[in-house]
Parts: sequence; C-alpha cells; structure tokens
Amino acid sequence: KIVSCNEELLRDAHSRIPQSSIRTSLSNCNKLLRFEDISAAAFKIQCGVQKTPCTFSRLSKQYGMDIYLKKEILQYTGSVKERGVLYLLTSLPQDQQRKGVIVASDSNFSLAVAYHASELRIPVFVIMSTSTSPTRVKTCREYGAMVISYGTTSKDSQTHARRLAQENGYLYLEEEDSAVYLSGLGTVGLEVYEQVPKLDAVIFPAGGHCGLLAGSAAALKHLNPHISIIGVESESFPVLQQSLKAGHPTEDQACSNHHFYGDVSGVCFGSNSLQLTGKLVDKVVAVREEDILISMLRLLEYERAMVDAEGAIGLAALVAGKLPELKGKRVAIVICSGNLELHLLQQCIARALTLDNRVCRFSLVLSDSPGDISKLLEILAREETRVLDIKQERMFVTSELFTVQVTCTVETRDKIHTAQLKNALLERYPTTLWMER
Repeated sequence: KIVSCNEELLRDAHSRIPQSSIRTSLSNCNKLLRFEDISAAAFKIQCGVQKTPCTFSRLSKQYGMDIYLKKEILQYTGSVKERGVLYLLTSLPQDQQRKGVIVASDSNFSLAVAYHASELRIPVFVIMSTSTSPTRVKTCREYGAMVISYGTTSKDSQTHARRLAQENGYLYLEEEDSAVYLSGLGTVGLEVYEQVPKLDAVIFPAGGHCGLLAGSAAALKHLNPHISIIGVESESFPVLQQSLKAGHPTEDQACSNHHFYGDVSGVCFGSNSLQLTGKLVDKVVAVREEDILISMLRLLEYERAMVDAEGAIGLAALVAGKLPELKGKRVAIVICSGNLELHLLQQCIARALTLDNRVCRFSLVLSDSPGDISKLLEILAREETRVLDIKQERMFVTSELFTVQVTCTVETRDKIHTAQLKNALLERYPTTLWMER
C-alpha cells in the first residue's frame, strides 16, 4: 500500500502521558506524522547535520549481496540522534529556548542535545550519575553543556533533573517518540532512498526507542512500498518482538551489560513507534551478543569504522545468517552510532577475534629438556601463526617429573587456518588440549 502524503500514519497517544509530567511532551500537540513532516524536517536541519555517505561495502562479496552502509557515525557527535534532537530543539518556542533545557543520561541523545543546544545558544544542563565514564563527562562539557554529577544511578539523576527543571523553568528532555523527534530521525530514510537507487531492503537497529526504525520506515514506505524494512534487536532483550506480539509496549527489561549495549538497551519505546513499526516494518530479527561483536570486528577491518553495539547490530543480522532471503539483493544498512569507549574497544575486539576462531589457546605437556620448546615454536612458525602469549608451568602440574606444561595463545588467519594448526599439533603432540571458547 502506498502511503499518501495526506494519510494519517498514526496519532500521538498523548493521553498516556500525565498532564503533570515535566518531560518533553511534544506528542501532546496531537500532530500527525506525515511524509510532509519528514520532508520539512529534512529542509530545516540540512545546515545543522551532515548528509552522511551511503557507500558500497567490501563486505558485499562475503555475504553474497550488494551492501551499502549509511554511515551516521560521521555526524559530529557520532550518532544519528542528532537529526531528531536538532529538529526537536528548533521546534521549541523562543521563550523556552531562552530558559534552557535539561537532560539526565549519558546516552547519545544527551550528547546530541549538549552539542546542538550550545550551537543554537540554548542554555543546556546535563545531569549524569557519578558512575558515568569520565570520557563521556568530558565530551559533554566540550560540547558546551553544564554537566552536573549527581546520584549513583540514572534514576537519581533523572529525579534531580526533573526537580531542577521545575524550580528553574528548564524543559526536561528525554528521548521519546513524538512526531517531531520521529520526523527528524526519519530523514535518514529520505537520504538512503536518494543515495542508493533500486533498493530491495534497508536494515535498521530496533533497540531502545525504535525512533530511527519507525521514522525512516514511514519515509521509505511512502517513497517505495516494495522496499523491505527490517529491524534488528538483541536476543538478550527482544522488546520489540514481544511488544508486537502483545499488541502494546511491554515493560522495560533489565540489561546486565549496559556499558556494551548502550542506547540499544534503553527504555522501552512508546505507542507511536510501536504503531508505525507494526504497520510498516516487514521483519524483526534478534541476534546474539557474539554476532554483534563479530560485526564490530568486520566493520573495523573492512570499513575502518569503529562502531558500538548499536552501530553494529544491523550487520549482525547478516553475520548470524538471519536474512537468507536477501542473497543477491541490494541492501542498505544504517550504521547509526560510533560512540564506543576506548577501554571497551580493546575488550570487544579481543573477544571478537576469539569468537571468530582467529585467537585460540592450547595446552600440552613437554619434557623439560633443552630444545623441546624450540621444536614447538618451529611448528607454530611453519604453520604461520603469531604467538601472542606462552606460559610454562612446572610446579602445579599432575604430569611426571621433569616435564613442563606449556600453554600457548596464538593468532591465526581464519577458521580454516585454525583447523590446520590444530591438526598439525595433534599429529606431533597427541595429548594436546585445545581450550574451547
């Protein structure tokens, strides 16, 4: 079905928001999300955000389809959230812009608010808990926000921010699914359609508030109803799939690994995003954490792109083999976020190399005689492996006297190379213990 410009895609469910709420209730205006709204947003924010490239990827050959990557990581704050935030801020009344805005989180949304509010000369305050990464606090301050550390949890920060908003007249902002915010995010769909002709499918992250998925789906389905819209979320908290099945937004699910998942593990979306998703999204799939990590590795190696979990989750659907129907098709993937903390990058890449069978560990027992270790190293050199670590244990072993237990960690090219190394070691040392990941 072609969605007409004048057709109502949804009505903002403002009745679900208490009138006493201090949050940004742009949905209270009961405005319709139409294609004209998204077009107007694109025109209004065109000078404030990047029109990011959507380029052909080297990963295409590996996955048997034409893959185009929409690199929203090239936005100034490294996230697609800038689009919705800028349109939201420019839509505020001038009186409210003079008073200022306040947010309470360490998410990409807060970074975008900090930067664009400062650029628009809007006073901006960001409340962060004391457990927030120092790097994230420093970044917010560099963007021009007044950062206040308060409380040990995000709930403490939000409560304090609401109190400050009420006392000082600031507008408390938090990510939601108002028509204004969704229209800004929906501009991604317009650009993808313009940049990649004859598209068959577009893959979006479906975690957090699903605003990018819902808004872009509205734009793309208006322009071409035959384009397949696919959302990808984590198996750890498949909130969208459960909500679509239940017919209403489900309760928030606790995430035990918020530092890794970031915005993907955000609070549940609202009725607007759910209605749009139910009408316009063709398929929603869930992927494992392992698939996301390998996707991060693929993007770093093939595209020189450092992304976080939210940015990698779209490609993870292809890594996991969840979309076989896209073989031979022309597919765009939105890489929406690249704000990965440096201390997490090293851990993620190390784990991904292990999951990809390119870093492995084995243990074997050698006689404690001169030359035995060198013979082992000769085998490793002949098999063209890179030794990352080697340890020798003589005291706490259960083997015979005058033997040594050797544990090696090595790097290989790929799964096939790892199998070749394993066979070579077992042939020379039949008791080799291969440590599974």
